[in-house]
Amino acid sequence: MRKLIACEWMSLDGVIQAPSSPEEDPSGDFKHGGWHSRYFEKESMASVIESIQGASAFLFGRRTYEIFAAHWPHASEQEQPLAQPLNKRPKYVVSSSLQGPLDWENSSILGSAFEDEIEDLKRSDGGDLLLIGSSQLAKTLIAKKLVDELRLMVDPLCLGVGKRLFPVSDEPVHLRLVSSKAVLSGALLLSYAVS
Repeated sequence: MRKLIACEWMSLDGVIQAPSSPEEDPSGDFKHGGWHSRYFEKESMASVIESIQGASAFLFGRRTYEIFAAHWPHASEQEQPLAQPLNKRPKYVVSSSLQGPLDWENSSILGSAFEDEIEDLKRSDGGDLLLIGSSQLAKTLIAKKLVDELRLMVDPLCLGVGKRLFPVSDEPVHLRLVSSKAVLSGALLLSYAVS
């Protein structure tokens, strides 16, 4: 059975909204977009490359998919270690607003029964599925117990407001630490198996 791995950049207080740029997701009047950049360095980049190259397929929410689809097909030569797998391997998008066919090569839309479709993908042959960003989808899939592993880069920063990774629930999410590493920026690279 394939694993579904969620890869997220997170502040110490659990915010995952708009780590890369102010324009990424300003919903809820979020004013801290781009907070992650100062903590992203050589070791954390190597971790991202390893995760992306190790995945056999990718899972996205609509917003993250649109950002990636606009960038990665036109990536620079330096970005090819990430662009090659992202462009060539299957991509599944959970969206109620996108209409197919999608322009980005090997992309398809999962419909309103996306949870069942993701379970089918996990039962199918092949390597792991990697969910990148996609804050609302990540939170939903954690709540539905479909995520098998979390790969987190936790930055030494508290934002106070913004979308959080874990669902608000009276049911605990049990995690088992698989690996941890501190990088020069003070951020932590953490991998947890979801029990």
